[in-house]
Amino acid sequence: MIEFANAGAAVGATPATLEKTRILGAYFRSLDEADLRRAAVYMSGRAFPPSQRRTLGLGWQTLSKVISSISSRDEEDLGALFRKHADLGDWAGEAVDGATQPAPVKLADVEATLEAIRSARGNAKAAPLEAMVRRMDPASTRFFIKIISGEMRIGLSEGLVEAAIAEAFDVPITQVKRVHLVTGDIGETAVRCKRGEFEASKITLFQPVRFMLASPVEAPEEAFTRMGAESVWTEEKYDGVRCQMHREGERVELFSRDLKETTGAFPELVEGAKTMGHDVLFDGEVLAHRDGRVLRFFELQHRLGRKKVDDELRRDVPVVLVIFDLLWLDGRTLLDEPLTERRKLLEGLGLEHPFLLARLEEATGPEHLDRVFKETRERGNEGLMVKDPLSPYTPGRRGLAWLKLKRPLATLDVVVTAVEWGHGKRRGVLSDYTFAVKDTRSGKLVNVGKAYTGLTDAEIAEFTKRFLEMTIEDQGFRRMVRPEVVLEVAFDSIQHSGRHMSGYALRFPRIVRIRDDKPVEEIDTLARVAELYDRYFGEKSEVALSEVAET
Repeated sequence: MIEFANAGAAVGATPATLEKTRILGAYFRSLDEADLRRAAVYMSGRAFPPSQRRTLGLGWQTLSKVISSISSRDEEDLGALFRKHADLGDWAGEAVDGATQPAPVKLADVEATLEAIRSARGNAKAAPLEAMVRRMDPASTRFFIKIISGEMRIGLSEGLVEAAIAEAFDVPITQVKRVHLVTGDIGETAVRCKRGEFEASKITLFQPVRFMLASPVEAPEEAFTRMGAESVWTEEKYDGVRCQMHREGERVELFSRDLKETTGAFPELVEGAKTMGHDVLFDGEVLAHRDGRVLRFFELQHRLGRKKVDDELRRDVPVVLVIFDLLWLDGRTLLDEPLTERRKLLEGLGLEHPFLLARLEEATGPEHLDRVFKETRERGNEGLMVKDPLSPYTPGRRGLAWLKLKRPLATLDVVVTAVEWGHGKRRGVLSDYTFAVKDTRSGKLVNVGKAYTGLTDAEIAEFTKRFLEMTIEDQGFRRMVRPEVVLEVAFDSIQHSGRHMSGYALRFPRIVRIRDDKPVEEIDTLARVAELYDRYFGEKSEVALSEVAET
Protein backbone atom coordinates (compact mmCIF):
# COMPACT_ATOMS: atom_id res chain seq x y z
CA MET A 1 0.00 0.00 0.00
CA ILE A 2 2.88 2.36 0.68
CA GLU A 3 3.99 2.06 -2.96
CA PHE A 4 0.44 2.93 -4.05
CA ALA A 5 0.44 5.94 -1.72
CA ASN A 6 3.86 7.10 -2.92
CA ALA A 7 2.77 6.90 -6.55
CA GLY A 8 -0.45 8.77 -5.76
CA ALA A 9 1.42 11.47 -3.88
CA ALA A 10 3.87 11.90 -6.76
CA VAL A 11 1.00 12.19 -9.23
CA GLY A 12 -0.69 14.80 -7.05
CA ALA A 13 2.53 16.79 -6.65
CA THR A 14 2.90 17.60 -10.36
CA PRO A 15 0.49 19.68 -12.43
CA ALA A 16 1.92 18.33 -15.71
CA THR A 17 -0.35 15.78 -17.37
CA LEU A 18 2.48 13.99 -19.16
CA GLU A 19 4.43 13.65 -15.93
CA LYS A 20 1.37 12.27 -14.12
CA THR A 21 1.01 9.72 -16.90
CA ARG A 22 4.69 8.76 -16.74
CA ILE A 23 4.68 8.32 -12.94
CA LEU A 24 1.52 6.25 -12.89
CA GLY A 25 2.58 4.22 -15.93
CA ALA A 26 5.86 3.27 -14.23
CA TYR A 27 3.95 2.20 -11.12
CA PHE A 28 1.49 0.08 -13.13
CA ARG A 29 4.38 -1.57 -14.98
CA SER A 30 5.88 -2.75 -11.67
CA LEU A 31 2.76 -4.67 -10.58
CA ASP A 32 1.64 -8.25 -11.10
CA GLU A 33 -1.78 -8.77 -12.71
CA ALA A 34 -3.73 -9.06 -9.46
CA ASP A 35 -2.34 -5.83 -8.00
CA LEU A 36 -2.56 -4.07 -11.37
CA ARG A 37 -6.27 -4.82 -11.47
CA ARG A 38 -6.72 -3.43 -7.96
CA ALA A 39 -4.48 -0.38 -8.41
CA ALA A 40 -6.15 0.76 -11.63
CA VAL A 41 -9.57 0.67 -9.98
CA TYR A 42 -8.37 2.44 -6.82
CA MET A 43 -6.50 5.13 -8.74
CA SER A 44 -9.77 5.85 -10.56
CA GLY A 45 -11.27 6.77 -7.19
CA ARG A 46 -13.37 3.65 -6.74
CA ALA A 47 -13.50 0.98 -4.08
CA PHE A 48 -15.00 -1.49 -6.57
CA PRO A 49 -15.16 -1.60 -10.38
CA PRO A 50 -18.53 -0.49 -11.79
CA SER A 51 -19.16 -3.94 -13.23
CA GLN A 52 -19.39 -5.39 -9.71
CA ARG A 53 -22.19 -2.95 -8.75
CA ARG A 54 -21.07 -2.85 -5.13
CA THR A 55 -21.09 0.04 -2.68
CA LEU A 56 -19.46 0.38 0.71
CA GLY A 57 -22.49 1.88 2.45
CA LEU A 58 -20.11 3.69 4.78
CA GLY A 59 -21.28 7.05 6.07
CA TRP A 60 -19.46 10.10 7.36
CA GLN A 61 -20.52 9.41 10.94
CA THR A 62 -18.83 6.01 11.07
CA LEU A 63 -15.69 7.28 9.37
CA SER A 64 -15.37 10.30 11.66
CA LYS A 65 -15.87 8.17 14.79
CA VAL A 66 -13.13 5.76 13.72
CA ILE A 67 -10.64 8.55 12.96
CA SER A 68 -11.56 10.30 16.22
CA SER A 69 -11.05 7.08 18.20
CA ILE A 70 -7.65 6.34 16.66
CA SER A 71 -6.32 9.90 16.78
CA SER A 72 -7.69 10.78 20.25
CA ARG A 73 -8.25 14.30 18.93
CA ASP A 74 -11.28 16.27 20.07
CA GLU A 75 -14.07 17.44 17.79
CA GLU A 76 -12.77 21.03 17.61
CA ASP A 77 -9.28 19.89 16.59
CA LEU A 78 -10.65 17.52 13.93
CA GLY A 79 -12.91 20.27 12.61
CA ALA A 80 -9.96 22.64 12.26
CA LEU A 81 -8.02 19.96 10.40
CA PHE A 82 -10.86 19.39 7.98
CA ARG A 83 -11.16 23.10 7.27
CA LYS A 84 -7.44 23.10 6.57
CA HIS A 85 -7.62 20.26 4.03
CA ALA A 86 -11.26 20.10 2.81
CA ASP A 87 -10.38 16.55 1.74
CA LEU A 88 -11.26 13.41 3.72
CA GLY A 89 -8.09 11.53 2.84
CA ASP A 90 -5.70 14.38 3.63
CA TRP A 91 -7.65 15.11 6.83
CA ALA A 92 -7.50 11.51 8.03
CA GLY A 93 -3.81 11.12 7.16
CA GLU A 94 -2.79 14.07 9.33
CA ALA A 95 -5.28 13.24 12.08
CA VAL A 96 -3.83 9.76 12.76
CA ASP A 97 -0.17 10.75 12.37
CA GLY A 98 1.72 9.20 15.28
CA ALA A 99 -1.32 7.30 16.57
CA THR A 100 -1.04 4.04 14.58
CA GLN A 101 1.26 1.02 14.61
CA PRO A 102 2.30 0.76 10.94
CA ALA A 103 2.83 -2.71 9.49
CA PRO A 104 3.15 -3.90 5.89
CA VAL A 105 -0.21 -3.68 4.10
CA LYS A 106 -0.76 -5.22 0.67
CA LEU A 107 -3.34 -4.14 -1.89
CA ALA A 108 -4.91 -7.57 -1.36
CA ASP A 109 -5.39 -6.60 2.31
CA VAL A 110 -7.07 -3.39 1.24
CA GLU A 111 -9.37 -5.33 -1.09
CA ALA A 112 -10.32 -7.75 1.70
CA THR A 113 -11.03 -4.86 4.08
CA LEU A 114 -13.21 -3.04 1.57
CA GLU A 115 -15.23 -6.21 1.05
CA ALA A 116 -15.54 -6.69 4.82
CA ILE A 117 -16.83 -3.13 5.18
CA ARG A 118 -19.30 -3.65 2.33
CA SER A 119 -20.70 -6.89 3.70
CA ALA A 120 -20.98 -5.65 7.30
CA ARG A 121 -24.19 -4.07 8.50
CA GLY A 122 -24.71 -0.84 10.43
CA ASN A 123 -22.23 -0.14 13.21
CA ALA A 124 -20.32 -3.33 12.40
CA LYS A 125 -18.69 -1.52 9.46
CA ALA A 126 -16.48 0.40 11.88
CA ALA A 127 -14.48 -2.66 13.04
CA PRO A 128 -12.74 -3.63 9.76
CA LEU A 129 -12.16 0.05 8.95
CA GLU A 130 -10.52 0.74 12.29
CA ALA A 131 -8.44 -2.43 12.20
CA MET A 132 -6.98 -1.47 8.82
CA VAL A 133 -6.25 2.17 9.66
CA ARG A 134 -4.45 1.15 12.88
CA ARG A 135 -2.04 -0.90 10.70
CA MET A 136 -1.31 1.94 8.30
CA ASP A 137 1.20 4.77 8.20
CA PRO A 138 -0.27 8.29 7.61
CA ALA A 139 0.48 8.26 3.87
CA SER A 140 -1.28 4.93 3.36
CA THR A 141 -4.19 6.09 5.53
CA ARG A 142 -4.48 9.18 3.40
CA PHE A 143 -4.98 7.18 0.21
CA PHE A 144 -7.02 4.41 1.81
CA ILE A 145 -9.58 6.99 2.93
CA LYS A 146 -9.46 8.63 -0.52
CA ILE A 147 -10.45 5.27 -2.01
CA ILE A 148 -13.26 4.91 0.52
CA SER A 149 -14.55 8.44 -0.12
CA GLY A 150 -14.47 7.86 -3.88
CA GLU A 151 -12.36 10.94 -4.57
CA MET A 152 -8.62 10.86 -5.24
CA ARG A 153 -8.35 14.64 -5.75
CA ILE A 154 -4.82 14.39 -7.10
CA GLY A 155 -5.63 15.70 -10.57
CA LEU A 156 -6.17 12.18 -11.88
CA SER A 157 -9.16 11.49 -14.12
CA GLU A 158 -10.15 8.10 -15.50
CA GLY A 159 -8.83 9.31 -18.85
CA LEU A 160 -5.39 9.80 -17.30
CA VAL A 161 -5.53 6.29 -15.83
CA GLU A 162 -6.21 5.04 -19.35
CA ALA A 163 -3.25 7.07 -20.60
CA ALA A 164 -1.06 5.58 -17.87
CA ILE A 165 -2.06 2.06 -18.95
CA ALA A 166 -1.10 2.98 -22.51
CA GLU A 167 2.23 4.32 -21.23
CA ALA A 168 2.90 1.29 -19.05
CA PHE A 169 2.40 -1.33 -21.74
CA ASP A 170 3.20 0.63 -24.91
CA VAL A 171 -0.34 0.42 -26.22
CA PRO A 172 -2.08 3.12 -28.32
CA ILE A 173 -4.45 5.12 -26.14
CA THR A 174 -7.26 4.53 -28.63
CA GLN A 175 -6.82 0.79 -28.11
CA VAL A 176 -6.98 1.19 -24.32
CA LYS A 177 -10.17 3.24 -24.56
CA ARG A 178 -11.74 0.71 -26.89
CA VAL A 179 -11.00 -2.18 -24.53
CA HIS A 180 -12.29 -0.15 -21.60
CA LEU A 181 -15.47 0.58 -23.52
CA VAL A 182 -16.15 -3.14 -23.85
CA THR A 183 -15.08 -4.28 -20.39
CA GLY A 184 -16.55 -1.37 -18.44
CA ASP A 185 -13.82 -2.15 -15.89
CA ILE A 186 -10.57 -0.18 -15.77
CA GLY A 187 -8.84 -2.97 -13.81
CA GLU A 188 -9.76 -5.62 -16.37
CA THR A 189 -8.72 -3.19 -19.11
CA ALA A 190 -5.28 -2.77 -17.55
CA VAL A 191 -4.76 -6.54 -17.29
CA ARG A 192 -5.86 -7.16 -20.88
CA CYS A 193 -3.52 -4.45 -22.14
CA LYS A 194 -0.64 -5.98 -20.18
CA ARG A 195 -1.41 -9.35 -21.77
CA GLY A 196 -1.83 -7.84 -25.23
CA GLU A 197 -5.46 -8.96 -25.49
CA PHE A 198 -7.21 -6.26 -27.51
CA GLU A 199 -10.35 -7.97 -28.78
CA ALA A 200 -12.94 -5.21 -28.54
CA SER A 201 -15.48 -5.92 -31.21
CA LYS A 202 -18.38 -7.01 -29.03
CA ILE A 203 -20.47 -5.54 -26.26
CA THR A 204 -21.11 -7.80 -23.29
CA LEU A 205 -24.71 -7.52 -22.18
CA PHE A 206 -25.36 -6.66 -18.52
CA GLN A 207 -21.96 -4.98 -18.34
CA PRO A 208 -22.99 -1.32 -18.69
CA VAL A 209 -21.48 0.73 -21.48
CA ARG A 210 -20.53 4.30 -20.74
CA PHE A 211 -23.07 6.73 -22.12
CA MET A 212 -22.32 8.95 -25.09
CA LEU A 213 -22.30 12.58 -23.97
CA ALA A 214 -23.28 15.86 -25.60
CA SER A 215 -21.48 19.19 -25.68
CA PRO A 216 -23.52 22.28 -24.73
CA VAL A 217 -24.27 25.13 -27.15
CA GLU A 218 -26.34 28.24 -26.55
CA ALA A 219 -27.40 29.27 -30.04
CA PRO A 220 -28.64 27.49 -33.19
CA GLU A 221 -25.91 29.17 -35.25
CA GLU A 222 -23.27 27.72 -32.93
CA ALA A 223 -24.75 24.23 -33.33
CA PHE A 224 -24.48 24.34 -37.12
CA THR A 225 -21.01 25.89 -37.03
CA ARG A 226 -19.61 23.31 -34.62
CA MET A 227 -21.22 20.36 -36.34
CA GLY A 228 -20.38 21.56 -39.85
CA ALA A 229 -23.49 20.00 -41.35
CA GLU A 230 -26.14 21.18 -43.79
CA SER A 231 -28.89 19.49 -41.80
CA VAL A 232 -29.12 17.97 -38.34
CA TRP A 233 -31.44 15.69 -36.41
CA THR A 234 -33.16 17.01 -33.32
CA GLU A 235 -34.71 15.23 -30.37
CA GLU A 236 -36.51 16.87 -27.50
CA LYS A 237 -34.48 16.96 -24.29
CA TYR A 238 -36.68 15.44 -21.64
CA ASP A 239 -36.83 16.16 -17.93
CA GLY A 240 -36.20 12.57 -16.82
CA VAL A 241 -33.30 10.28 -15.98
CA ARG A 242 -30.90 8.67 -18.43
CA CYS A 243 -31.28 4.92 -18.60
CA GLN A 244 -29.55 2.02 -20.32
CA MET A 245 -31.62 -1.14 -20.71
CA HIS A 246 -30.08 -4.57 -21.33
CA ARG A 247 -32.42 -7.41 -22.30
CA GLU A 248 -31.63 -11.01 -23.18
CA GLY A 249 -34.40 -13.57 -22.91
CA GLU A 250 -36.00 -13.31 -19.47
CA ARG A 251 -33.13 -11.31 -18.02
CA VAL A 252 -33.54 -7.53 -17.95
CA GLU A 253 -31.34 -4.98 -16.18
CA LEU A 254 -31.38 -1.17 -16.12
CA PHE A 255 -28.48 1.16 -15.43
CA SER A 256 -28.32 4.86 -14.57
CA ARG A 257 -26.04 7.57 -15.96
CA ASP A 258 -23.36 6.67 -13.40
CA LEU A 259 -23.66 2.98 -14.43
CA LYS A 260 -25.39 1.93 -11.22
CA GLU A 261 -28.09 -0.70 -11.49
CA THR A 262 -31.61 0.74 -11.15
CA THR A 263 -33.67 -2.29 -12.19
CA GLY A 264 -35.73 -2.36 -9.01
CA ALA A 265 -36.98 1.20 -9.41
CA PHE A 266 -38.83 0.52 -12.69
CA PRO A 267 -40.49 -2.91 -12.59
CA GLU A 268 -42.97 -2.08 -15.38
CA LEU A 269 -40.07 -1.57 -17.78
CA VAL A 270 -38.67 -4.96 -16.82
CA GLU A 271 -42.05 -6.60 -17.31
CA GLY A 272 -42.54 -4.91 -20.67
CA ALA A 273 -39.07 -5.88 -21.89
CA LYS A 274 -39.63 -9.56 -21.17
CA THR A 275 -42.37 -9.67 -23.81
CA MET A 276 -40.15 -8.03 -26.43
CA GLY A 277 -39.23 -10.21 -29.40
CA HIS A 278 -35.57 -9.17 -29.51
CA ASP A 279 -32.47 -9.05 -27.33
CA VAL A 280 -31.37 -5.43 -27.11
CA LEU A 281 -29.32 -2.72 -25.46
CA PHE A 282 -31.19 0.61 -25.45
CA ASP A 283 -30.07 4.11 -24.51
CA GLY A 284 -32.96 6.30 -23.43
CA GLU A 285 -34.68 8.44 -20.80
CA VAL A 286 -37.11 7.30 -18.12
CA LEU A 287 -40.05 9.70 -17.79
CA ALA A 288 -42.91 9.74 -15.30
CA HIS A 289 -46.32 9.93 -16.96
CA ARG A 290 -49.96 9.56 -16.09
CA ASP A 291 -53.04 9.56 -18.31
CA GLY A 292 -50.95 10.01 -21.43
CA ARG A 293 -49.05 13.06 -20.16
CA VAL A 294 -45.42 13.45 -19.12
CA LEU A 295 -45.17 14.59 -15.50
CA ARG A 296 -42.68 16.92 -13.89
CA PHE A 297 -39.33 15.62 -12.67
CA PHE A 298 -40.53 16.17 -9.11
CA GLU A 299 -42.95 13.27 -9.56
CA LEU A 300 -40.24 10.98 -10.92
CA GLN A 301 -38.05 11.61 -7.89
CA HIS A 302 -40.37 9.45 -5.82
CA ARG A 303 -39.17 6.45 -7.84
CA LEU A 304 -35.44 7.16 -7.81
CA GLY A 305 -33.17 5.19 -5.51
CA ARG A 306 -35.83 2.58 -4.78
CA LYS A 307 -34.79 -1.07 -4.67
CA LYS A 308 -38.43 -2.05 -4.65
CA VAL A 309 -41.54 -0.19 -5.82
CA ASP A 310 -44.94 -1.09 -4.39
CA ASP A 311 -48.21 -1.18 -6.32
CA GLU A 312 -49.39 2.14 -4.90
CA LEU A 313 -46.31 4.02 -6.14
CA ARG A 314 -46.60 2.32 -9.52
CA ARG A 315 -50.16 3.63 -9.79
CA ASP A 316 -49.25 7.13 -8.61
CA VAL A 317 -46.09 7.54 -10.70
CA PRO A 318 -46.09 5.19 -13.70
CA VAL A 319 -43.13 5.46 -16.08
CA VAL A 320 -42.14 4.98 -19.71
CA LEU A 321 -38.76 4.61 -21.39
CA VAL A 322 -38.30 7.02 -24.29
CA ILE A 323 -35.61 5.34 -26.43
CA PHE A 324 -33.27 7.35 -28.63
CA ASP A 325 -30.55 4.84 -29.47
CA LEU A 326 -29.93 1.15 -30.08
CA LEU A 327 -26.42 -0.15 -29.31
CA TRP A 328 -26.86 -3.92 -29.60
CA LEU A 329 -29.46 -6.05 -31.34
CA ASP A 330 -29.73 -9.85 -31.30
CA GLY A 331 -26.00 -10.42 -30.93
CA ARG A 332 -24.90 -7.59 -33.24
CA THR A 333 -22.93 -4.62 -31.87
CA LEU A 334 -24.08 -1.36 -33.50
CA LEU A 335 -21.67 1.20 -32.03
CA ASP A 336 -19.91 1.85 -35.33
CA GLU A 337 -23.08 2.01 -37.40
CA PRO A 338 -24.30 5.54 -38.31
CA LEU A 339 -27.18 6.96 -36.32
CA THR A 340 -29.41 6.67 -39.41
CA GLU A 341 -28.96 2.88 -39.43
CA ARG A 342 -29.41 2.55 -35.66
CA ARG A 343 -32.62 4.58 -35.84
CA LYS A 344 -33.92 2.52 -38.76
CA LEU A 345 -33.36 -0.71 -36.82
CA LEU A 346 -34.96 0.86 -33.75
CA GLU A 347 -38.07 1.84 -35.69
CA GLY A 348 -38.32 -1.68 -37.07
CA LEU A 349 -38.67 -3.29 -33.63
CA GLY A 350 -42.37 -2.48 -33.33
CA LEU A 351 -42.08 -1.35 -29.71
CA GLU A 352 -45.16 -0.99 -27.56
CA HIS A 353 -45.94 0.81 -24.30
CA PRO A 354 -44.10 1.39 -21.96
CA PHE A 355 -41.47 1.87 -24.68
CA LEU A 356 -41.57 4.88 -27.00
CA LEU A 357 -39.23 6.35 -29.57
CA ALA A 358 -37.79 9.83 -29.14
CA ARG A 359 -39.58 12.43 -31.28
CA LEU A 360 -37.27 13.06 -34.23
CA GLU A 361 -37.26 16.16 -36.45
CA GLU A 362 -34.76 17.37 -39.04
CA ALA A 363 -33.55 20.98 -39.07
CA THR A 364 -32.02 22.40 -42.24
CA GLY A 365 -30.57 25.66 -40.92
CA PRO A 366 -30.16 27.88 -37.84
CA GLU A 367 -33.55 29.58 -38.29
CA HIS A 368 -35.28 26.23 -38.64
CA LEU A 369 -33.46 24.91 -35.57
CA ASP A 370 -34.42 28.01 -33.58
CA ARG A 371 -38.07 27.45 -34.47
CA VAL A 372 -37.91 23.80 -33.40
CA PHE A 373 -36.22 24.85 -30.16
CA LYS A 374 -38.94 27.39 -29.32
CA GLU A 375 -41.66 24.84 -30.05
CA THR A 376 -40.12 22.22 -27.78
CA ARG A 377 -39.73 24.74 -24.94
CA GLU A 378 -43.38 25.73 -25.36
CA ARG A 379 -44.26 22.06 -24.91
CA GLY A 380 -42.50 22.14 -21.55
CA ASN A 381 -39.28 20.29 -22.41
CA GLU A 382 -35.81 21.32 -21.27
CA GLY A 383 -34.39 21.95 -24.72
CA LEU A 384 -33.07 20.08 -27.75
CA MET A 385 -30.55 17.41 -28.51
CA VAL A 386 -28.89 18.13 -31.87
CA LYS A 387 -27.28 15.11 -33.54
CA ASP A 388 -25.23 14.30 -36.61
CA PRO A 389 -27.29 11.60 -38.41
CA LEU A 390 -24.09 9.95 -39.71
CA SER A 391 -22.37 9.72 -36.31
CA PRO A 392 -21.35 6.46 -34.60
CA TYR A 393 -22.03 5.93 -30.90
CA THR A 394 -18.91 6.90 -28.94
CA PRO A 395 -19.30 5.89 -25.27
CA GLY A 396 -17.98 8.22 -22.60
CA ARG A 397 -17.01 10.95 -25.06
CA ARG A 398 -18.28 14.51 -25.22
CA GLY A 399 -17.61 15.44 -28.84
CA LEU A 400 -19.39 17.43 -31.53
CA ALA A 401 -21.58 14.62 -32.91
CA TRP A 402 -24.14 15.27 -30.16
CA LEU A 403 -24.90 18.77 -28.95
CA LYS A 404 -27.43 20.01 -26.41
CA LEU A 405 -29.16 23.32 -26.93
CA LYS A 406 -30.42 24.63 -23.58
CA ARG A 407 -31.01 28.30 -22.92
CA PRO A 408 -31.53 29.49 -19.36
CA LEU A 409 -35.22 29.67 -18.52
CA ALA A 410 -34.83 32.97 -16.66
CA THR A 411 -32.55 34.70 -14.21
CA LEU A 412 -33.20 35.67 -10.61
CA ASP A 413 -31.47 38.15 -8.35
CA VAL A 414 -30.68 36.36 -5.09
CA VAL A 415 -28.65 36.92 -1.93
CA VAL A 416 -25.99 34.59 -0.52
CA THR A 417 -26.87 33.20 2.92
CA ALA A 418 -24.26 30.45 3.38
CA VAL A 419 -20.97 29.37 1.83
CA GLU A 420 -18.96 26.14 1.86
CA TRP A 421 -15.31 25.29 1.44
CA GLY A 422 -14.50 23.94 -2.01
CA HIS A 423 -12.75 20.72 -3.01
CA GLY A 424 -9.98 19.74 -5.39
CA LYS A 425 -8.77 22.79 -7.30
CA ARG A 426 -10.96 24.95 -5.07
CA ARG A 427 -9.64 23.58 -1.82
CA GLY A 428 -8.96 26.42 0.60
CA VAL A 429 -11.51 28.84 -0.86
CA LEU A 430 -15.21 29.36 -0.23
CA SER A 431 -16.76 28.48 -3.57
CA ASP A 432 -20.20 26.90 -3.00
CA TYR A 433 -22.86 29.54 -2.40
CA THR A 434 -26.33 28.86 -0.96
CA PHE A 435 -28.70 31.65 -1.97
CA ALA A 436 -32.15 32.91 -1.09
CA VAL A 437 -35.05 35.05 -2.25
CA LYS A 438 -37.38 37.16 -0.13
CA ASP A 439 -40.65 35.81 1.25
CA THR A 440 -42.71 39.01 1.35
CA ARG A 441 -45.38 37.43 3.56
CA SER A 442 -43.02 36.64 6.43
CA GLY A 443 -40.31 39.17 5.62
CA LYS A 444 -37.72 36.38 5.80
CA LEU A 445 -35.12 35.12 3.35
CA VAL A 446 -35.76 31.58 2.13
CA ASN A 447 -33.19 29.44 0.30
CA VAL A 448 -33.92 28.20 -3.21
CA GLY A 449 -30.61 26.67 -4.30
CA LYS A 450 -26.82 26.47 -4.32
CA ALA A 451 -24.44 27.50 -7.10
CA TYR A 452 -20.74 26.82 -7.58
CA THR A 453 -20.12 27.71 -11.21
CA GLY A 454 -19.90 30.98 -13.10
CA LEU A 455 -17.20 32.90 -11.25
CA THR A 456 -13.51 33.16 -12.08
CA ASP A 457 -10.80 31.92 -9.70
CA ALA A 458 -9.91 35.53 -8.95
CA GLU A 459 -13.52 36.39 -8.07
CA ILE A 460 -13.80 33.34 -5.82
CA ALA A 461 -10.56 34.26 -4.03
CA GLU A 462 -11.83 37.81 -3.46
CA PHE A 463 -15.20 36.55 -2.26
CA THR A 464 -13.49 34.17 0.17
CA LYS A 465 -11.95 37.15 1.94
CA ARG A 466 -15.30 38.95 2.02
CA PHE A 467 -17.24 35.95 3.30
CA LEU A 468 -14.71 35.25 6.06
CA GLU A 469 -15.32 38.77 7.30
CA MET A 470 -19.09 38.38 6.92
CA THR A 471 -19.34 35.06 8.80
CA ILE A 472 -21.97 35.01 11.54
CA GLU A 473 -21.70 31.28 12.32
CA ASP A 474 -18.83 28.89 11.60
CA GLN A 475 -20.15 25.34 11.12
CA GLY A 476 -16.83 23.86 10.04
CA PHE A 477 -17.17 23.02 6.36
CA ARG A 478 -19.99 25.61 6.10
CA ARG A 479 -20.35 29.22 7.14
CA MET A 480 -23.50 31.24 7.61
CA VAL A 481 -22.88 34.78 6.35
CA ARG A 482 -24.56 38.14 6.54
CA PRO A 483 -27.00 38.39 3.60
CA GLU A 484 -25.29 41.18 1.70
CA VAL A 485 -23.85 39.70 -1.52
CA VAL A 486 -26.38 39.81 -4.37
CA LEU A 487 -25.93 37.55 -7.40
CA GLU A 488 -27.80 37.08 -10.63
CA VAL A 489 -28.29 33.35 -11.25
CA ALA A 490 -29.56 31.46 -14.29
CA PHE A 491 -31.16 28.02 -14.11
CA ASP A 492 -32.86 25.41 -16.25
CA SER A 493 -35.96 24.57 -14.25
CA ILE A 494 -37.71 24.79 -10.91
CA GLN A 495 -39.00 21.93 -8.81
CA HIS A 496 -40.79 21.50 -5.49
CA SER A 497 -38.39 20.74 -2.65
CA GLY A 498 -38.86 19.69 0.95
CA ARG A 499 -35.21 20.53 1.56
CA HIS A 500 -35.72 24.29 1.53
CA MET A 501 -38.22 26.30 3.60
CA SER A 502 -39.18 28.07 0.39
CA GLY A 503 -40.65 24.82 -0.94
CA TYR A 504 -38.74 25.26 -4.22
CA ALA A 505 -35.32 24.48 -5.66
CA LEU A 506 -33.67 25.77 -8.84
CA ARG A 507 -32.19 23.01 -11.03
CA PHE A 508 -28.68 23.53 -12.41
CA PRO A 509 -28.23 27.11 -11.19
CA ARG A 510 -25.11 29.04 -12.21
CA ILE A 511 -23.91 32.53 -11.44
CA VAL A 512 -24.33 35.00 -14.30
CA ARG A 513 -22.85 38.06 -12.61
CA ILE A 514 -22.23 39.76 -9.30
CA ARG A 515 -24.83 42.45 -8.58
CA ASP A 516 -22.90 44.88 -6.39
CA ASP A 517 -25.15 47.53 -7.92
CA LYS A 518 -28.31 46.01 -6.42
CA PRO A 519 -29.30 46.26 -2.73
CA VAL A 520 -30.66 43.22 -0.92
CA GLU A 521 -34.04 44.96 -0.67
CA GLU A 522 -34.44 44.61 -4.44
CA ILE A 523 -33.77 40.89 -4.83
CA ASP A 524 -36.45 38.66 -6.34
CA THR A 525 -39.25 37.27 -4.23
CA LEU A 526 -40.64 33.85 -3.45
CA ALA A 527 -43.79 34.95 -5.28
CA ARG A 528 -41.69 35.41 -8.43
CA VAL A 529 -40.27 31.89 -8.08
CA ALA A 530 -43.78 30.51 -7.61
CA GLU A 531 -44.97 32.44 -10.66
CA LEU A 532 -42.22 30.97 -12.85
CA TYR A 533 -42.94 27.51 -11.52
CA ASP A 534 -46.66 27.77 -12.21
CA ARG A 535 -46.05 29.17 -15.69
CA TYR A 536 -43.52 26.60 -16.85
CA PHE A 537 -43.57 23.60 -14.52
CA GLY A 538 -46.97 23.42 -12.83
CA GLU A 539 -49.81 21.11 -13.76
CA LYS A 540 -50.50 23.15 -16.88
CA SER A 541 -46.97 22.55 -18.09
CA GLU A 542 -47.29 18.77 -18.26
CA VAL A 543 -46.66 17.64 -21.81
CA ALA A 544 -48.99 15.49 -23.84
CA LEU A 545 -47.24 12.20 -24.45
CA SER A 546 -48.21 12.22 -28.11
CA GLU A 547 -46.30 15.49 -28.48
CA VAL A 548 -43.14 14.17 -26.86
CA ALA A 549 -42.63 10.75 -28.37
CA GLU A 550 -43.94 8.53 -31.08
CA THR A 551 -44.12 4.76 -31.41
